[in-house]
Amino acid sequence: MPPPVCTIGYEGATPDALIATLRAAGIETLVDVRALANSRRPGFAKGALSAALEAAGIGYLHLRALGTPAEGRAAARAGKPAMMRRIFAAHLAGDEAQAALANVSDLARRRRVCLLCLEADPAQCHRTLVAEAMGLGVQHLSPGGSR
Repeated sequence: MPPPVCTIGYEGATPDALIATLRAAGIETLVDVRALANSRRPGFAKGALSAALEAAGIGYLHLRALGTPAEGRAAARAGKPAMMRRIFAAHLAGDEAQAALANVSDLARRRRVCLLCLEADPAQCHRTLVAEAMGLGVQHLSPGGSR
């Protein structure tokens, strides 16, 4: 049986704390499931994050198709998680998202992977929906420990 897929949110973390948590969990590839892999937080934009991960011996894969569409992000910011989940579920049913989901599911059966997004609370983040749709066990990590 493959290991569970992990998830992590970088909200409130530093890049060093994120990488330390990934290393401690034995993560081989970080899968970025943000629609837009940029960040105002230093070290978490795609270029800087992928370079830091590479230096730490951890692979990086950005799967934009598994990101929340703009209207889902707006619902999350408005404090409407149920609406965000409905919007994301419809998005996840699309062909592009299904192809990306198959890609990451295959990868997770061969390597220890972790899904990344901003939100610290996995219950409030679409990465949990992605992880659950993969049909594997799920383990939520937090920079500083598991949840």
